[in-house]
Amino acid sequence: MTKTTRLLLTPAIAFWWRDVIRFLRQRNRIIGALATPLVFWLLVGSGFGPSFRNPSVVADAGSYLAYFFPGTLVLIMLFTAIFSTISVIEDRREGFLQGALVAPLSPAAIPLGKFLGGTTLAVLQAGLFCVLAPLTGMPIGLHQVLLLIPALILVGLAMTGLGFLVAWPMDSTQGFHAIMNIFLMPLWMMSGALFPMPAGTGWLYWVGVLNPVSYGVTAIRAAFSTGQGTFIPAGYLAGLGVTALFAALMFGISVRLVAQRSRRN
Repeated sequence: MTKTTRLLLTPAIAFWWRDVIRFLRQRNRIIGALATPLVFWLLVGSGFGPSFRNPSVVADAGSYLAYFFPGTLVLIMLFTAIFSTISVIEDRREGFLQGALVAPLSPAAIPLGKFLGGTTLAVLQAGLFCVLAPLTGMPIGLHQVLLLIPALILVGLAMTGLGFLVAWPMDSTQGFHAIMNIFLMPLWMMSGALFPMPAGTGWLYWVGVLNPVSYGVTAIRAAFSTGQGTFIPAGYLAGLGVTALFAALMFGISVRLVAQRSRRN
């Protein structure tokens, strides 16, 4: 067994599998992560549909459900990130995290395991929700699947990374939920998931440009596009690239925070 495998890969896989098993044993988390966005999608889609105006689609309730569908996928991943990274707080409270921090592990092992665990759960639940795509008239063939898989993985890593950075300094789940509602939910709402962000130089435009969640929504929305004769739809690669960079940034910061805590312990 190489040093990299012993200090990084093996413990990361253990952390990943621990989070997956914990999630599967708590069925209420599965219901909460899927049911809440589903109800939100149906209620908001049905309510906003008659007044929705977008030049790219016909203005009716069904077309707004289709427009809102990619944003709901990102919302599912956000909820999954919330539930999965709460385990950081629970592990600290139970003493498990302190034991992992003093163990001879790579500082990247804990973040890697948590990122992989949260992403696995997010992609699986988003994939289940994609079964509803034909109900909105959105295509979900092989072309869309091949584009969706990397988009969902990168968005899952980015959302889990955001959740990890919020959870890492927290000592209570109540404080964690408060920060998530105040900070991360507005990021999602201002990402173009609910309504098209305006073009130009207004403040809403710049919120969309600077909001990292916007690029995940863009990549997933583009993945559902037929591509108009091209395999790669417009905006897909740009959305994918920015999301990948943001996920890498979240991982780098997470590794640094874990390394600092390990040195103190």
